[in-house]
Amino acid sequence: MDDRSILGQLEALAENLGLEVRYEGMDGETSFPSGGLCRVKDRYFIIVNKAAAPGDKIQTLARALKRFDLGRVYMKPALRELIENMGALVK
Repeated sequence: MDDRSILGQLEALAENLGLEVRYEGMDGETSFPSGGLCRVKDRYFIIVNKAAAPGDKIQTLARALKRFDLGRVYMKPALRELIENMGALVK
């Protein structure tokens, strides 16, 4: 799979989980340069730096999605493996 395909699948998965993915400019931000998961009241958002490299965008989305119960969600095995591999990075 190419990066564009992976990004599309991750975005679709987020949407199916009721999460909004937002691509925002993060000029001058140093804490989370590629983005991350954000919760406002009872809504979750995944904020992604629109200027980040495709691999960083994929990593941001996969790390955020890893925080949710995906056991009963159908996805391609390669996508599930990508998200599960983020588990070592997210606790």
